[in-house]
Amino acid sequence: MNVIIIEDEKPAARRLGRLLAELDVPVTTMLHSVEESIIWFQENEHPDLIFLDIQLSDGLSFEIFDVIEVKSAIIFTTAYDEYALQAFKLNSIDYLLKPIDDEELESAVKKFKALKPSTQKMALDFEDIKKLLVNPLEREYKKRFTARVGQHLKIINADEVQCFYSENKGTYAATVDGRNYLLDTTLENLESELEPKLFFRVSRKFYVNVNHIKDIISYTNSRLQIKLTNFSEQEIIVSRERVRDFKLWLE
Repeated sequence: MNVIIIEDEKPAARRLGRLLAELDVPVTTMLHSVEESIIWFQENEHPDLIFLDIQLSDGLSFEIFDVIEVKSAIIFTTAYDEYALQAFKLNSIDYLLKPIDDEELESAVKKFKALKPSTQKMALDFEDIKKLLVNPLEREYKKRFTARVGQHLKIINADEVQCFYSENKGTYAATVDGRNYLLDTTLENLESELEPKLFFRVSRKFYVNVNHIKDIISYTNSRLQIKLTNFSEQEIIVSRERVRDFKLWLE
């Protein structure tokens, strides 16, 4: 199997390469920009499979295919949930949300192997995906959540939630009054329910609300630590793979 990675964050590309090596999927090439990728495709045989980040340092990765006819199967890697879901609907092999989970990666690789060789016949509509990036679909996000407190149901407004976090297989909403409510959902389900302008998934354990961030501090290994207005149960660390996207989100 001939596999390449197109990812502008070199630490993230190397980590993905290591995870694939553990699955006995050797990566032959790592590319880091639109320009570099175009030149490589013009000079090399196309791979069986591409792990493709959507946002590269010099533009959207789809710009590569304005110049190059795609002859490879694709697994999208992205921090943008809505874009990833749309790309998945357009018949990519799969999509992986950053930071990439090793079990999800293994599942995506197995899916590719099961579908091959039919994957070579896929026709992706990159123009439709690019339109979604420029004009994302309008949608309604959840504004209220409920939690059981004894015999009562507590209504929690989304703007009162400082963060959502997972602990001991439960999902909690930490509110501005310092309370933590157990919810009947998972962080994965919340991905499609939270307003992305307000909430960002900084790690596998935390979504934070931008309006309740009190301080952001440099942390070890190029990570960031977040301090919220009234939350002290756990440290909130932005994973290294998400730091750049977190900074873009803040702006």
